[in-house]
Formats: sequence, structure tokens, C-alpha cells
Amino acid sequence: MQIYLDTANLNEIREAASWGILSGVTTNPSLIAKEKGGDFRGIITEIASLVDGPISAETIALDADGMVAEGREYAQWHPNVIVKVPSTPAGLQAVARLAAEGIRTNVTLCFNATQALFAARAGAFIISPFVGRVDDTGIDGMSLIREIVQIYRLHHLKTLVLSASIRHPRHIIESALAGADIATCPFGVIRQSMKHPLTDSGIERFLADWKARQ
Repeated sequence: MQIYLDTANLNEIREAASWGILSGVTTNPSLIAKEKGGDFRGIITEIASLVDGPISAETIALDADGMVAEGREYAQWHPNVIVKVPSTPAGLQAVARLAAEGIRTNVTLCFNATQALFAARAGAFIISPFVGRVDDTGIDGMSLIREIVQIYRLHHLKTLVLSASIRHPRHIIESALAGADIATCPFGVIRQSMKHPLTDSGIERFLADWKARQ
């Protein structure tokens, strides 16, 4: 399973990229809006210079023509840009039209397996089910990942399953066990995933033992 960073913060991306674990980055309008002092295109192209992998840039338009127009523009910014569109009928139209032009898409805000199936049939490169937000409704978000993975494998659909709305480190492990192709995570969750009290105490013990022999 690949690890993406869900952020538009360049400092977070540089740090995570330095660990050698990043395969891509996802952004959305809310994440872009948090970053001051940079225009949308500038932020996306800077991210693409830091991470050699898919970089999702989300459309603002809600109609298919608008999504396609924005998607064509985004695709010219960098070869690694993936055009992100919502799980709506207009989004599916945009996916099909962009796919016919060789432009890859990430269908976001997916909350049921039917949306995922239709996105794959339309030609989506990535589907993004929102695990954490499904959990918020009282339903197990990972069950959605498992359903989509099973449907895609059963019907030989090539769309990649991206586990989104990751809230904590366990979500990463559960996504991997459920068969997700990608998990996209906030930087705080990635950093938290590398922390363990036994690791910290083990380092302290090793250093204490080493100093004691001097």
C-alpha cells in the first residue's frame, strides 16, 4: 500500500518526503485555502517538485463542462497532476470525458460502494472513500474499503482504492489489511505513527548502557 500525504503545506511535505515513504500528495480546496502566500498553480507545481508521484488537484466547478475545463488546465501544470472531482453525476461525466483525453482523475467524497463502482466504470484512476467521515455516521468506515476492494477485484476494475479521511494510525494499518492501494494521511497522523513509548524507552536504555561502559 502506498502512502500519500493529505496536505498543501510545503514544510510538511518536505519533512515527510525526506523519510523516503511518500508516493504522492492529495489536496483539496480547504487545504489549499490554509496556505498563504501562494497561488493554486504555484502550490501544486511546488509540491510536484518535492514528490515524484501523483498530486491531486481538485476542481471548483460543479458542472461537467466546468470540471473538464479546469481539469484540462490542471493537467498542463505538471505530468503528475491528477484531477480531483466529486462523486456526482456531473463528476462522472467529467471523468469519462477527461479519461478519453488521457487525463487521470481522482473521484473524491465517496461514501458508498455504488459510487465507487460507477466511478471505476467511468474511467477514474483513483477512488477516494472517506473512512473517518463514514465512522462519524456510526458505520464502520473500513467496511466500505473492503466492499470496494472486493468489487474491483471480482470485476477486474483497475481503479486504485485510496483510503481517505484518515484520523489515526490504526486507520493506516486497517486500510492496508483491507486491501487499499493507497492511504492518504494528515502529517500529524504520519508523525504519530512513528511514535511508540517502547521505542523511546529502548533508545534511552541503549544510550544509558553505552555511557555506563565508557
